[in-house]
Amino acid sequence: METRYATNPTDFKMYDGERIRNDFLVENLFVQGELNMVYSHYDRLITGGAVPTDKPLKLEDKETLKTEYFLERREVGFINISENAGKVTVDGESYDLNKRDCLYVGKGNKEVTVESVDASKPARFYIVSALAHTNYPTKKLAIEEATPTHLGSDAESNNRTIYKYIHGDGIQSCQLMMGMTLLAPNNMWNTMPPHVHDRRMEAYLYFDMDEESRVFHFMGKPDDTRHIVVKNEQVVLSPPWSIHSGVGTNNYTFIWAMAGENYTFDDMDHVKMEELK
Repeated sequence: METRYATNPTDFKMYDGERIRNDFLVENLFVQGELNMVYSHYDRLITGGAVPTDKPLKLEDKETLKTEYFLERREVGFINISENAGKVTVDGESYDLNKRDCLYVGKGNKEVTVESVDASKPARFYIVSALAHTNYPTKKLAIEEATPTHLGSDAESNNRTIYKYIHGDGIQSCQLMMGMTLLAPNNMWNTMPPHVHDRRMEAYLYFDMDEESRVFHFMGKPDDTRHIVVKNEQVVLSPPWSIHSGVGTNNYTFIWAMAGENYTFDDMDHVKMEELK
């Protein structure tokens, strides 16, 4: 598992583009036959990607976590971002995940594996894990069962649908919050005007993009913004003090995941457009 350390906004002012990408962009999570993870010192969030082929992949990294098993002190969410069917097995019980289905697994489950239904057509699992203080039940939520929230408009180029999976009014967890936003065709902007939430960090996975598409992800303090150019299936780690907004060369989908102090989706400090620089 790779480790990413935290920084502060004063030091961030001195970073060039390469340093920003090295600290905040996760580029190669999804590799066939592998489970790859990144441990962030922002709220101890772990992001991962698993692409199982001929055998199941086990969720584990004892060397990094120094625990007997992965979920000894953690909880985790899985979303299948592939058209290909996959399966997550939790202490002997299996859950089928089609594209955009979500599974939450709580603290205390000892053996968790992911596999593809057809090894020649591997599923692609996005994985996010946060620290946990108690156990909540393992629960699956298919995208067809999730309640959509429609926001934005074509006139603002931000017509989008939000699906909340793991949150206060959905799948219960200790602190992990997880959901997905789909932009309609010909819409490119998300979360503009932006906001910050100094009580928790956020991670963005951008996907459903073709090879030539890019998202320009904006970050930094509202009065001193920077950007990262993001390709398909790459993750941006967003510090609590940073805005997190993006615009694409065409429409895209992204998964947002948060962890930190507060467990309220609406806990955010909005930024006025005139404050942005």
